Amino acid sequence: AVGGCSPIVDRHGYLPVSADVETLAANSDTKESVLARLGEPTSKGVEGDSSWYYVSYTVRQLAFLKPQITDREILAVSFGPNGRVSAINRYGLENGVVVDLNTRETVTGGRRLSFFQQMIGNIGNFSAESFL
Repeated sequence: AVGGCSPIVDRHGYLPVSADVETLAANSDTKESVLARLGEPTSKGVEGDSSWYYVSYTVRQLAFLKPQITDREILAVSFGPNGRVSAINRYGLENGVVVDLNTRETVTGGRRLSFFQQMIGNIGNFSAESFL
């Protein structure tokens, strides 16, 4: 029974080795050289290829409780208009908020009505033909 309560820790994503990241130089390295040293990024920027993101995070779950992200590291490599590295930034869990992109709910437009608002709103909307 005690074994069932031990936490499950999973590591996801890919973060390049620090020694490889340290070899990058702003205004010197290109997208091709970054790709050769660090590998394919986890994600690329929405507006073209102006930023590449390498993301790694650790999830911890205890028994039936909701999983929690305990560690997150993001390496952001930004490129200038000439295709060369313009900035290299590191972000951690303390730099952001976890956004749940999959809430399993479909958000609809309009108002949300309570049960009583729906019942009162339907008064007078029925006809005899709908019951026959």
